[in-house]
Amino acid sequence: MMIKNYLQTLILGVLLLTGASTWAQTGYQKPPKEITDLFNAPSTPSVVFSKAGDWMLLLESADNPSIEDLSQPELRIAGLRINPATSGPSRGRGVENLKIKNTKTGEETQITGLPAKPNMGGFSLSDDEKYLAFTQTEVNGISLYVVDLTSFQAKKLTDAIVNETYGNAVIWTPDNQIILKAANPNRGDMPQKPMAPAGPIIQETSGDAAPSRTYQDLLENPHDENLFAYFMDSQLMMVSLDGTKKPFGAPGMIKSMDLSPDGSYLIVEIIKKPFSYLVPAYRFPYDVEIWGIDGTKKKTFAEIPLDENRPTGFDATVTGPRSINWRADKPAMLYWVEAQDGGDARVEMEEREIIYTLDAPFTAEKKKLTTSAYRFGGIAWSDDEFAILNERWSRSRKEVRSVINPSDPSQPKRVIIDRSSDDLYNDPGDPVYTKNEFGENVLLRNGDLLYMTSPGGSPEGNMPFLSTFNTKTKAQEILWRSQAPYYERVVKVLDEKATEFITLKESTDIQPNYWLVNTKKRIAPQQITAFAHPYESIKNINKELVTYEREDGLNLSAVVYTPEGYDPEKDGRLPVLMWAYPREYKSAAVAAQVRGSKYAFTRLSWGSPLYWVTQGYAIMDRTEMPIVGEGDKEPNDYFIDQLVLNAEAAIDKIVDMGIGDRDRIAVGGHSYGAFMTANLLSHTDLFAAGIARSGAYNRTLTPFGFQYEQRTYWEAPEVYFNMSPFSFADQVKTPILLIHGQADNNSGTFPIQSERYYNALKGHGATARLVFLPNESHGYAAQESILHTLWEMDTWLDKYVKNKYPDGKIDNK
Repeated sequence: MMIKNYLQTLILGVLLLTGASTWAQTGYQKPPKEITDLFNAPSTPSVVFSKAGDWMLLLESADNPSIEDLSQPELRIAGLRINPATSGPSRGRGVENLKIKNTKTGEETQITGLPAKPNMGGFSLSDDEKYLAFTQTEVNGISLYVVDLTSFQAKKLTDAIVNETYGNAVIWTPDNQIILKAANPNRGDMPQKPMAPAGPIIQETSGDAAPSRTYQDLLENPHDENLFAYFMDSQLMMVSLDGTKKPFGAPGMIKSMDLSPDGSYLIVEIIKKPFSYLVPAYRFPYDVEIWGIDGTKKKTFAEIPLDENRPTGFDATVTGPRSINWRADKPAMLYWVEAQDGGDARVEMEEREIIYTLDAPFTAEKKKLTTSAYRFGGIAWSDDEFAILNERWSRSRKEVRSVINPSDPSQPKRVIIDRSSDDLYNDPGDPVYTKNEFGENVLLRNGDLLYMTSPGGSPEGNMPFLSTFNTKTKAQEILWRSQAPYYERVVKVLDEKATEFITLKESTDIQPNYWLVNTKKRIAPQQITAFAHPYESIKNINKELVTYEREDGLNLSAVVYTPEGYDPEKDGRLPVLMWAYPREYKSAAVAAQVRGSKYAFTRLSWGSPLYWVTQGYAIMDRTEMPIVGEGDKEPNDYFIDQLVLNAEAAIDKIVDMGIGDRDRIAVGGHSYGAFMTANLLSHTDLFAAGIARSGAYNRTLTPFGFQYEQRTYWEAPEVYFNMSPFSFADQVKTPILLIHGQADNNSGTFPIQSERYYNALKGHGATARLVFLPNESHGYAAQESILHTLWEMDTWLDKYVKNKYPDGKIDNK
């Protein structure tokens, strides 16, 4: 009898233990109707302008895919996610409709002849803008369509032969033919996984240091290698507008292709073996070949080796030629850069990089164009007398721009901009471009004057402007600037003197729309589009950009939202959801700058915290969490201390405004924001609850650097330990909700990060919930997944924040 009772007790205990997790499982849930309706609001079309800006292409995106769509077979190899049925990417949100809109008259024309079930992408205009090509993803592959922009009629050009496994697949030639990257018709059947492995998986190192980031979805075995080679196997085709196609050049594992401005030559990058189990496909060895327009190989320009042994640090790079491109102002001239420091940022050199050129037919010796003291950041071309060299240095946030004379490399560079890339208040902007005779982007300039658009950072927030910049005197003259209470920015300049342009104009409660502005004629701006407000239910919520100081005097800012009609004096204090993402700075003055605009439209994304303004919360969004390390000091040496100071200051501000209840404040974030959340709950008791989505919590699992941390674990073990919430799981007393995509592909945020952190929390008696979203990546895509995420967050906030006091007590300190 005693044995029987003991067995019954044991069985009951086992059932309780095993059933606990079973009973906790639910199907996909939906949040309250107000949140669901906001998520289901129609998206605003995206826009592509013609060269002259006289018309615009409106691309209407499809809704989020279903979890069934997201759960189709998928290959995760070499850092890629491939749909084996289509030879294309397995994830993406296609376009479902196309329209053309005249920017002068406002007339809108529907494109006819579109696919029956549109899932369009890869849009490309012909040089003369008479035709538009696009790809259509079907059940069994990807086909090519073309639109005649005189009749606005689309037609199918090819069957489902397009290969979009990697890189671009469509290039227009000057005579309106299309170079198409197709799946090699002779590649045969997809390799089948063997019943048994051929042998062990072996990797070996011979003593050369090969630090590597924690990449996802890498090759793991010979079968993965075979699959990668199969899906990369491509044949270029020359396709005419009548659908006639013929092979173009030799087949191979084509990585990318780029046509010279005059259409005579093609840069073709072809991946080759050996593949790697340590790095993704973009670091595999490849050859850079120059082909003629007839498909014949003219030259093997470079043989790029496997990139496994790069030095550490974000300013490290590879040796040999890189960034191989065509000059935009020449018919067929190559330019590229070669590091002189072995790719090692720790080596001190005055001429760290050399930029070379080589003109067609590519038989002469390369010519030295200029040098760079920092890492090469690209060249903005104008003509043979004028170009702008961009240099950058990640460690110090250095950004340098210089005028060079391409026709006379002996002339010294003339520095025109030398600044911190983080410095918003002193950002002169980026150059405006125009199209040259080759249809390539070149600088819009008038002698020494460049035209620039800037975000217009200021203590009042961003107020974008259009200006001229004198490259000799460095004087900047503002031609036009956004005016309160609107947030408006130039998106397309239409004439040579920048007197006519198109802007995107919005305010807190006015949906962004495009306007035609003419400063010369002094006529009233003309509205081009009339996109409807997608969020009527939150149109009249309150929005305020607030500034405040943290204890050490550093200025901070955040955007505060409260429900429509809310009055602190009449309605009392609200529960608060604080959402943030920490950033590292090398200057306290720059870290203190106000970011964003109080006049920007209140737009929701799937991951936005603003949904909860409909549930009676105050939202503290874009809450600045700067971590500063000036001079020789690294920001992360002070990460925890400054993070806590930031949080304390933000809480004091929302409470001092009479809005927030100090005892009912939640903190949350995504990715590095999740890491921040877990750290705040480990080292403070400031919050009622935390929400951490898709984070990394144990930095020893990312030992060769993370975010802006360039030191390795072995160089700064105390930093890695102290910054890891996992190390302090025993100190977490605040309820924390962990959500993670089960197929996260972001470097460092492996799903095991959340799994192990949850186990550590559970082992120390914390209140925690772990939610894994099947088939979701770092950003969530399926409708069911996103709605369930919103339900999880709402339920958590409702239980531990809004209703923290079941008896109705609210602390109004």
